[in-house]
Formats: sequence, C-alpha cells, structure tokens
Amino acid sequence: MSNLPAQASVVVIGGGIMGCSTLYHLAKMGVSDAILLERNKLTSGTTWHSAAQVRALRHSHNLTRMIQYSVDLYSQLEQETGQNVGWIQKGSLSIATNPDRLTHIKRQEALAHAYGIDAKSISVGEAKERWPLMYAEDVLGAVWSPEDGRVSPSDVCAALVKAAKGLGAKLFENTGVTGILTENGKITGVETSQGTVMCDAIALCTGLWSREVGAMAGAEVPALACEHFYLLTKPIDGITGNMPTLSDHDNHLYVRDDSGGLLVGCFEPMGKPIAPGILDEAFEFGLLSEDWDHFEPMMELALHRLPALETAEVKMLLNGPESFTPDGTFMLGETAETRGLFLGCGMNSVGMASGGGAGMNLAHCIVHGHTAYDLSEADAKRFAPVFNSVEHLMARAPEILGTHYDIAYPGKQLATGRNMRGLPLDSEYREAAAHMGQVYGWERPLYFGKTSEPVLKFGRPDWFENVGAEVKAAHEEAAIFDASPFGKIDVTGKDAEAFLLKTCAGYMGRAPGSVIYSAVLNDRGTFESDITVHRLAADHYRLFVGTNAIKRDLSWFKRASHGFDVLLTDVTEDWAVLGLMGPKAAAIAKELGGDLDGIGYFKHAEGQLAGIAVRAARLSYVGEAGWEITCKASEASVLYAAMTQLGARPAGLFAQTSMRVEKGFCAMGHELDSDINPIECGLDFATRKKGGFTGFEALEARRAERAINRVISLVLDDDQAVPVGHEPIYLDGKIVGQTSTCAFGYRVGKPIALGHVSLPVADGTTVQLDIARQLYSATVTLGPLFDPAGSRMKT
Repeated sequence: MSNLPAQASVVVIGGGIMGCSTLYHLAKMGVSDAILLERNKLTSGTTWHSAAQVRALRHSHNLTRMIQYSVDLYSQLEQETGQNVGWIQKGSLSIATNPDRLTHIKRQEALAHAYGIDAKSISVGEAKERWPLMYAEDVLGAVWSPEDGRVSPSDVCAALVKAAKGLGAKLFENTGVTGILTENGKITGVETSQGTVMCDAIALCTGLWSREVGAMAGAEVPALACEHFYLLTKPIDGITGNMPTLSDHDNHLYVRDDSGGLLVGCFEPMGKPIAPGILDEAFEFGLLSEDWDHFEPMMELALHRLPALETAEVKMLLNGPESFTPDGTFMLGETAETRGLFLGCGMNSVGMASGGGAGMNLAHCIVHGHTAYDLSEADAKRFAPVFNSVEHLMARAPEILGTHYDIAYPGKQLATGRNMRGLPLDSEYREAAAHMGQVYGWERPLYFGKTSEPVLKFGRPDWFENVGAEVKAAHEEAAIFDASPFGKIDVTGKDAEAFLLKTCAGYMGRAPGSVIYSAVLNDRGTFESDITVHRLAADHYRLFVGTNAIKRDLSWFKRASHGFDVLLTDVTEDWAVLGLMGPKAAAIAKELGGDLDGIGYFKHAEGQLAGIAVRAARLSYVGEAGWEITCKASEASVLYAAMTQLGARPAGLFAQTSMRVEKGFCAMGHELDSDINPIECGLDFATRKKGGFTGFEALEARRAERAINRVISLVLDDDQAVPVGHEPIYLDGKIVGQTSTCAFGYRVGKPIALGHVSLPVADGTTVQLDIARQLYSATVTLGPLFDPAGSRMKT
C-alpha cells in the first residue's frame, strides 16, 4: 500500500545526486511537503558509479562558485546529519606535457586566484613527489590545487535525503513516473505506478532518461547518454592511503587511488553514444559491457603515464553511462515549453561536483523564480529545437565527451552536428571562403578569405590579418555584417505599447519610425535581455533579440503578456538583416536607388534598394556610419549581390566583436547578465527615470545606494599580448576585476578588452592583466576607446 500523497507543492523526479540535493534544498527553503520519486532505488542510475571527483575551478565565476558551494556542503553534511559522506580532501594535480597545455593550466591557475581558490604552479620535481607512481620525464609543468577532493556518492545522497526528511520532505522509491499532467501549458500533476500526485512544479532530475521524461510534459530536453569508462585495479605497491587526483588531460586521463589500487578514467577523443530506449526502467545499478578494444588506446596512454600498471592486476573495466548535452554544460531552470517544469539534468559527468550547488540553485529557481546568481550558460531554454533531434545528439554527444579535457583555445568550434541551419546567404558566404561558427544552430561567418583550416593557438590567431582587412573595409570603405540570425519577435495588438512599457526599461512610447534600445529587466532590476526595437506602427513593434536568446526571450515576453491584448510572433526566419557599414555605405545605397541619408540616427524607414523592398534602420553596432537593412529572406541574395558589386565586402563575427569592444558596447553573456543592473554597466541613460517598468523599484534602490558603472575599457601596452577573456585585472598587486570580452583593436592598433571592476578605477589608471601568469600593463579608459563622441556613426 503506497503512502503517496494526493498533493505536493513540488515533485522531484529522480533519486541521484541532483534529485537528492534539490529535495534537500527545497526543504531547507521551507517547501516541507516536497516529495522525491525514484522508480528504483536511490542512486541506481549514474550516481552510484561516479568517480565522484569534486574539482572547484570552472571557466566562469558562477560555475566555480556553485562547486565551491558543493565543497562546503559536502564537508559539513556529516556534522549536520551524522551520516558519513566519505569526503576526502587530498587536492588535485594537473600536469602539462606540451606548451599549449601549460598555458591552459596557467590560465586556470590565474582564474583560480580571481575566484578565491588556492592553486599554484609547482615544479616537475614537486609534482613527482606528490605522485611518485607517475612517469614525469615528459612533463613540462604542473598546477597544484589543495582544496579539491572527492566523496562517496551514495553516502552523500543518503545524508541529503536524511536531512530533507527531517524537515518534512518525503522519499518514495520503487515509484516510477508514467505520465505528466499539464493544463494550458502548465504542470498540474504526476502519474506514477503508485498513483497520481497533483503538484505545482516538477524538478526533473532524471539523468539518462531526461529527454524522454521531459517529452511527457511537451518539453525539449536535449541530452543523450554515452558510455564512460574507468579501469579499477587490485591493490598495488606504492599506493598508501589516499592521494591527490592526477589530471593528465593531454592523454585524456584522470587517475586516483581506490581501495589501495588505481582508478584510471578517461574522456577519450570520441565517445560511444547510446541510442534512446536501450537503457530502460530495468537498468538499475547497471553497467554496460566491458569494451577493451575501445579502451585500448587509453590503456596505452595510461601505461605510459603509470608504468606500475604493467604488473597491476585488473579488477574490472567499468563502463557506466553518463548523459551529455550539445554544448557540454548542464541544463538548469524552467523550460520554455512548460511552466512549472524545471530541469536539473545533463550533468556531463560532473554531477557530483556540481550537484550540491546546482541542486541549491534549482530549488532557489523553483521557490524564488530565479537562480541564486546568474547561470545563464546553463539556462534550460538556451538550445534551439534542432539540437533536440536524436540524429544530432547521436553525433554531438560523443564529441562533447571527448572535449571534456580539451585545451580552451580561443575560436574553437565543435565539428559534429553542423550545417543544421544555413543563413539566407549561406552559399554566398561559402563562396567567399567563410570560416563558419555555430550559434543557436545557425552557421555564422566568423571571418572570410580562409585558405586552410586555422591552427588554434593562444598567440596571435591565424585569422588576424583576415579580420583586420574586414575592419579596414568597414572603417575606410563599406562592409556587410549579417544580423539575420538575431531573433525577431513581432508584438502586435492594441496593448502593444502598454505591454512594452511594462516589460522594457527603455522609452518604448516613441513614435512609429523610431528605433529604440532597451534593457529588459527582472524584478531585481538586473538584465534578462537587451534588445533593439523598431516601432512599425501604433500597434506593431519588432523586437530584435540575441541570436541564442530567441527561445528564452520569447518565453519571457509571452509569460509577461498575461492580461495584455497582444500577440507575440517569432518571425526570425522570415527576414534577413544586412548591416551595410562604412563611409562609402551612403554612396552604395544611393547607387542602388535608395536615398537613405534622410533617415535620422535611431530612426527607420521603408524604401527600395536594387529593386528590393527594404526597411533601413540608422544605427551601428560597430561604430561606423550605415544602416541595418531588413528585407525578405528570399530576396537577400539579390540585395547582397548588388552591394558587393559596388565594392562592399562581407565581414564576420570576429570583426564585429573587435569593433564592438572598441566602442565599449556591452553584450549579453559577456558584460551583461542577471547579476548586473543598467547602472553598473553604464546603460542607465537608456532607462525611464519615471518608472513604470519591471525592475524600476530595485533599480531605484541601487541608485539610492550610489551604485556606479563598473565596466571599463582597457588598452594593453604590448601589441603582441593576446588576452582572450576572463583574465584577472590587478591594481597595486590586488585583483580588482576580470576581463569580459577581449580582441585586437585594429582601429586603435592595440589589444583591447572590456572588463568589470569591483571598485572605482580612475580614467588613465595603469593596471595589469594576468595572462597565463604573466602580467601585462594596460590603461583604463572610462568609455569608448574609439570615437568616444560617436560622430562617425551619426554622420
């Protein structure tokens, strides 16, 4: 007889680390009637066979902060519950066997200092002392992180559930979910093998099975299982007690002690995908068959690094499935398709490290409507629908497994699952030898004139001259920047103006023919998005949103539209947008039959170019005069051909980024996120001081606290320096901030960056950037580095 309740505020599905952590944190946050459903037993999916490493450092501050929370949680759970969690804090050792890997781990060391993590470079000799079994003749350097550790996965989950039960939450094992109930696109309940539970929200923490369970509620959850291997040996000489984790990522390996023997795991260059349906409900504490043929290349690398393996007795080659997403980051938060359905899945084999902090943030999202800090890189709404196809996931997931230990080269692109969405000018760009990058499924040109595949490096990139030529064209003649993949949302209806006045901080009441820049804020006064808007008529606006933000932003606006007589329509693929920029843009437009000179700055008007009906908007994202020209997607080829025949040349995303940074223009995901408000990034001028918009009260509170702009521009003294982003900024020997976007500024002739600082820094101040543990001097500018008055783009 089941004691399943008829009603619960929140139902957590899945009894692995994410489910147990989410239940624990829901209970901590006062959701005392939350329940967890597990169709088999706790940890019976992937959690039980996790290698359970907890390494704090990640590529962003907030992902690192999240794992630091896990470390703190795991280390105090035993005191809280009396349940031993097997926390062993013996540190981690990262070695490098080639110069680029050494740069990579030194960049990680620099990041660690910025994020408050203890990490330091050590000599090869000291590395050998910490791992005596390691062959070290080919090691160039190492970084030591003493605070990292590992846990016992099953014991952590048991402790989390014990504490949650003590706060009123309940666990139901052997209770499989058979259906999810929704009404008007919102969660209402869960059907199980033991009965139905009505609820307001679901936390979907179902690991390998998340895509299928999400589909029960009509949601897209692009995650796929791959086989994941590690070797276990019987005890060997030289293993005494617990040792640090050894990371030999050049050889795709991680190594630690295990019961007196060795655990040797790998993230091989190309993994083995598992088709949906193969792992069914009977896969409980299950493993897949050993595959020595597949593991053999990794075994050879392990024998090189650990000669003692030659005589070690093998206990088993463990093959346990793990789930991977299209970009290698987990999914956390409410889905776009179904209200009340929250994802905590796709952990990409770092579930134990992430689980404590990710579960806290998921619970926070359910209770408070947002994560505890910005985790937009893990937003459940970030993937285009094309990423959810089985064909794409079967190709992409194995590569994602292999990139786990990649060197973080700037400009790196994934190879699989490509060419899913082509721009209207895709064939023209390929004829112009474009090097493509994938953004939200679109293939976007990064630069043109590619003669061979670029060799990725930390120094000056192979595309340096190509990008310089594109910037020169935009600065001296005319260039075409393609904005077609930006999301376009039409807002129509009698309440269009009132709706946008509520949801946008900008001056949305401007007359038809206006272009409006606006922040879109949440109740905390921080950024959900930033948009450019064309007011087409009294009852018709067109919102232009970030390329990878269309699903998230459309969901945000639709949910805010309750009570307004408006219709929101995604028209992204109906229209092409070509930015014709540069001092010769006006002459080209005139020769094509369009007199666009009369359009004022931040105004738009209809006209014709080359016989094509267009709407030209006078604005610039690159700091040069010109127009963003919208036409039907089907007519873009004619317009492009006419422009290029008159001398305009295509320019890619790298050139656009360089010119954006020179102008000090902030971008979502770089300078702007949900931890930042308009005052702190110099965009308060674009908000309405009389209020009436979401986030106004919070913004007023920050203004009363004398919040200041913390975004600065930087010019490096050394023109050979190559910052790539996230470099710590030092002032008087102390870290005061971090870079956000970096580039070479071709119009100023130096490497440049935008960054955030934690305290006021005066214009002209000299600071230092830590690039892989080498300090480079840079000069602070408060405002744009190029054409600060903006005269070029307004002439």
